[in-house]
Amino acid sequence: MFVKNIKHSDAEMEQFRGRPILDQQQFRSAQIESALNEAGHNISELDAVVGRGGLLPPLESGTYVMDEEMLDELRQARRGEHASNLGAVLGHSIAQRAGVQAYIVDPVSVDEWPECARLSGSALLERQCLSHALNSKAVAKRYARECGKAYESLRLIVAHLGSGISISAHEHGRMVDVTNSREEGAFSTERAGTVPAMQLVALCFSGKYTHKQVEALLFRDGGLYSYLGTRDLVEVERRMQAGDARAKAVFEAMIYQIGKEIGAMAAVLHGHADALLFTGGMAHSQRLVEELSKYVSWIAPIAVYPGEDELQALTEGVLRVLRGEEQPRFLTARPQVVSVGAR
Repeated sequence: MFVKNIKHSDAEMEQFRGRPILDQQQFRSAQIESALNEAGHNISELDAVVGRGGLLPPLESGTYVMDEEMLDELRQARRGEHASNLGAVLGHSIAQRAGVQAYIVDPVSVDEWPECARLSGSALLERQCLSHALNSKAVAKRYARECGKAYESLRLIVAHLGSGISISAHEHGRMVDVTNSREEGAFSTERAGTVPAMQLVALCFSGKYTHKQVEALLFRDGGLYSYLGTRDLVEVERRMQAGDARAKAVFEAMIYQIGKEIGAMAAVLHGHADALLFTGGMAHSQRLVEELSKYVSWIAPIAVYPGEDELQALTEGVLRVLRGEEQPRFLTARPQVVSVGAR
């Protein structure tokens, strides 16, 4: 009924520099309520509020009730600080004022892996399942509806191509493996993805960088930005069009890495994929889609869903609960994930 993107200037956000992400809650809640009021949508009319789920403990896919335990997890930020931690807290704040229930849907910590996917190669280091689960699951279900089939009956590979890249394998309605875009997989517009381990160790102990600086090099200042000084794929393509050989080489390397990760997920599905789905902001690039297709079109038919329609995915998840089509889940009732590593 109403969609608005509220932008904040660097000057507005300067007050929060160096502070926990949740310190922005009151500032942002007031902005959201003001925008709703201006559009003639009073919060007293709401039936529910849904926010983006954050870095929570490992969870099954579904729609979760926002409760005190979840709020505490997000405040503690045990799995790290991330903008998505703020979404659920914002939802809870507005829902309290409206007198309705707040929810999250398919947070980034959705974890449906088999045990074999967790082992990294070192008993001290376990792979963690953090991904763009909300968009990946929504796109997979959308494709199934369009085919007139049940999501649970399909084997799919979903390539979420955004500022972070998550390549996931879906089987029997579960996301059985996925690249954690915070620390592995293909590099993106600003994330380094998998990097040479021994060189990273040497970098960390070189004395040139602090812990936070190394994190920034890998998570915010990696990928296209590291090589080309821009996070804007449109700008990279403009440079390529102008004959910039360096931009072309980096662009092609990113596509090469994405193709390798899709191939790896094909192996997870034993070579039997029904479709490859390209989604995320970079899927708007016709050149990227065409070049990537050359690497992977042999695996399965390709369908493209540009952008990240996460507002619709959140809405659909809550509507399934409100209509009685799906039971809400609770953080307290989550299955316990047990990992065993030999030493």
